[in-house]
Amino acid sequence: MRATEPAPGGQRGLLERARDIADTVLFPAALDVDAAPRVPSGHLDLLATEGFYGLAVPAEAGGAGADYPDLCLVAEAFASGCLTTAFVWMQHQGAVRRVADGPAGLRESRLGPLGRGERRAGLALGGTLPGPARLRARRVSGGYLLDGHSPWVTGWGMIDTLAVAARDEQDILVWSLTDAAESATLSVQPLRMVAASASGTVTARFAAHFVPDQRVLGRQPFAEFGPQDAAGLRLNGSLTLGVLGRCRALLGPTGLDDQAEACRADLDEAAPQRLPAARAAAAELAMRAATALLVHVGSRGILRDQHAQRLVREAMFLLVFGSRPPIKADLLARLTAATTAR
Repeated sequence: MRATEPAPGGQRGLLERARDIADTVLFPAALDVDAAPRVPSGHLDLLATEGFYGLAVPAEAGGAGADYPDLCLVAEAFASGCLTTAFVWMQHQGAVRRVADGPAGLRESRLGPLGRGERRAGLALGGTLPGPARLRARRVSGGYLLDGHSPWVTGWGMIDTLAVAARDEQDILVWSLTDAAESATLSVQPLRMVAASASGTVTARFAAHFVPDQRVLGRQPFAEFGPQDAAGLRLNGSLTLGVLGRCRALLGPTGLDDQAEACRADLDEAAPQRLPAARAAAAELAMRAATALLVHVGSRGILRDQHAQRLVREAMFLLVFGSRPPIKADLLARLTAATTAR
């Protein structure tokens, strides 16, 4: 699905405002955020005030009603300013889209506050990972008990709601909402990452954590999730394009520009089965662009007050963020391919 420039009007205005925020607010503070324990509340409050928390909320529920290509463009803009802020914000959009497809009661009670940023959400997707279920759902009277863990949960300390995917004994994914707060049945372990460390990314552990039926968003066969997930890989690629775009802006015109536009076209036009290769190509190019920027800046680029070293670490992060086996295989093939000596 092509992430082209929106037509003049509301969506165009939102994209222009997103780019303005990225250039004037997020990018100037990106080094400070990189060294901080959490994304500043002012950043997230600004995105809420400007309506970006409601970007994926349908217009009839009070949101912007942005379509998927527009969501991709806004995510790219924010990532070009501060990957960490964009990373936290993007998890909220994923949760909102789940609620928007959920039962009427949850849509009516939750979409408004989520769209206004009064409530902020993250994702716990342990049940969607391939192989044996890492997060399991067991049916009990009045709801489900969740057991296991979700390895990567982003936004802890900045969110109050989790959209959770757990698998039951029939290999059905049970999607639900729960409070993002530690308790006797929900604990978290902070993760130390080389980039986006202010994103509040944790491993969440569930021990007979009860979710009532009133908070169940829906059920779907696990076998159906893979194709759905593959079709959604384009959005994660927007983070890569954002980092790549910032590297290009700091480098000035280079031979990377045409390659970047080719990567964008591939991401926009690829069928789901081709998206892993397009994602891999974009991630590899972002890594090369960040490395080129570091070399361009020179030895001072490795100082912690320089954007070059931050962008190298962020590009490294994006080599493995949201990865899937086909993306990993393609990247490894690209990175280990023999080259002809010059």
